[in-house]
Amino acid sequence: MGTQASFSVVAFQNDGTLGALLDALAPHAGKALVIEYGGRRIGPGYHVTEVKAGSFVALDCGGNPDHWQETILQVEDLPGREDRTFMAAAKFRSIIGTVAVQIDLASGARLTFEVGPPGEPMQVFDLEALDSDAEHVVLRLAARPAICKPRHRVASAAPAACCSPAEPAGCC
Repeated sequence: MGTQASFSVVAFQNDGTLGALLDALAPHAGKALVIEYGGRRIGPGYHVTEVKAGSFVALDCGGNPDHWQETILQVEDLPGREDRTFMAAAKFRSIIGTVAVQIDLASGARLTFEVGPPGEPMQVFDLEALDSDAEHVVLRLAARPAICKPRHRVASAAPAACCSPAEPAGCC
């Protein structure tokens, strides 16, 4: 009974970027690209339905301004059928390349995935890791949690006063 060894190619720290993903996929052009999200593996024949590029300006609950660029890939997880196969990593990169001809996709932009089966609400995910074996490259996504950014920023530095009853004016 032989098993194929799997090894981690890339573990994305914090917010993965479009450029980091494309670079990580480059050596795996001929392999089938499989996406894992929300405790499940996407079905063969999934469909990249939309690629969005956005520039965001925000004010968090502590009154702190923020701005960033983001690329959002919307992926439809179609029901599996025997006649469908997983998209090759090269085809995925080609789709992004085709979009980049018409839309400015910043390499350093934060990458967000919106994924879900037809008829169900989309879920929002970040890059977690990219694993590979001889035939597949597996893109693992992690659910993006909601956070209080001021509290998140100080979590490692000091106890968070934001949103606590003693500091109601801080952000909440």
